Amino acid sequence: MSDFEAKVQEFVGNLTSAMGLSVEAAIERTPDGLRLNLQGDDASVLLARRGEPLQALQHLVDSAFREAPGDPGRVLVDCLGFRRDKDLELRQMAKFLAEKAKTTGAEQQIGPLNAYERRLVHLVVAEDPALSSESIGDAAQKTVTISRRR
Repeated sequence: MSDFEAKVQEFVGNLTSAMGLSVEAAIERTPDGLRLNLQGDDASVLLARRGEPLQALQHLVDSAFREAPGDPGRVLVDCLGFRRDKDLELRQMAKFLAEKAKTTGAEQQIGPLNAYERRLVHLVVAEDPALSSESIGDAAQKTVTISRRR
């Protein structure tokens, strides 16, 4: 385990401990960076209200490690596979809407989405050179429009 991974694991461990949660963080290396998989007796607490506590924890990790030396990539915090499943569902919806936009010619919209979710949709759409996607809206929650490339 690298020093960076140990720092991230310690940071998340300290945060969850301060929250009074008994969870453990296992680190997995991915092409995009690191994925911390949280599990344990109190892990389900992080999934309350459609994962809002998990999103808050992700925000704290992003803030703490945004300017990390050596650019290790994104640090993604997951809990009991919640984000992995949600990401898969979002990708499937993006593929469905992309195909619909391609066959009907009508613009398709998905959202509101946060920056991470929008990135997933844009990556799915980018796989098809006949399609394009655009984020529309203000603030952190935006809608992604999928359409045929003109």
